[in-house]
Amino acid sequence: MKIRTFQPGDDAAQVGVYNEAAAALPKFKPATLDEIRRRCHAPDFDPANRFYAEVNGLVVGYATFTGSGRVSYPWTRAGHEAAAGPLFDAVLQAMKARGMGRAFAAYRADWASQHDFFLKHEFAVAREMVNFVMDLAELPTPAARPSNAFSAVRAEDLPAILQMAPNVLRVQTPEQLGQHLLRNPYFPADAVFALRHKADAPPVAVGVIVANPAYANPKQVDAAMPCFRLGAFGTEGLTHKRINGMFSVLADVGRDVNPLALDMLGQAARRLETTDVETLAAQVPSDVPALLRFYKQYFRRQGSFPIYERTL
Repeated sequence: MKIRTFQPGDDAAQVGVYNEAAAALPKFKPATLDEIRRRCHAPDFDPANRFYAEVNGLVVGYATFTGSGRVSYPWTRAGHEAAAGPLFDAVLQAMKARGMGRAFAAYRADWASQHDFFLKHEFAVAREMVNFVMDLAELPTPAARPSNAFSAVRAEDLPAILQMAPNVLRVQTPEQLGQHLLRNPYFPADAVFALRHKADAPPVAVGVIVANPAYANPKQVDAAMPCFRLGAFGTEGLTHKRINGMFSVLADVGRDVNPLALDMLGQAARRLETTDVETLAAQVPSDVPALLRFYKQYFRRQGSFPIYERTL
């Protein structure tokens, strides 16, 4: 058996391996060649991030990782399950060689074999990503906050936003946060707004509302699938599912965030008055109790998926 990195033509082989290996899993959705080819032609595609097991010139398994630290389960064809260990070891060694300090994986909670594999390889369930929805007709009555209390997020606000909840965000610098919030190719900068006590004061809460009719209806997606939702705080730098009506809020999680979050929710609803959005969507990590309590109180839980993590 030979373990090697990506070569032209491996995209087709990868489709065959995955569709054979995962076919019996709950809610299995077949991969398509077009889907894999799009990933292999994306600007950030790195062939050194994909490892393939080859036997007699045929690809019998593969495993991948991304620059964010996300790793895949090592998928193999029937009869070649022994390739899984060497494939995954190759992935982890490549990540260590690049100085990456942490690996994580996300799969459906009802995929038992994947769950057991990651636990056996020193991963632990670090959190769940919990998905919620709320019809705008169910919106709680917001407080009478003056409209001038809300304003655009500015570049000079970014350091303060980083300090609000550093354990939530997946970025470490104002530049990275600015790229995500203010220069995101999938939502405009005015989708992000801040609540301030004074016009020239730092924000005390920040919200995101994504409204795009080309994006998915939150009621028509499988909320147990391991999809990070575009606009949710805590998913920066990850591959996203684009959801119409996506709402997310960030505030100092060391305090009661509910009053601030309700103000941000009311402002988000006002910003949607000229759109066709009828349902809000949300996603929050379970290890941020202050934010989770807010969504549990005012939204309806849709589903969740676990995040497995380990230090390299």
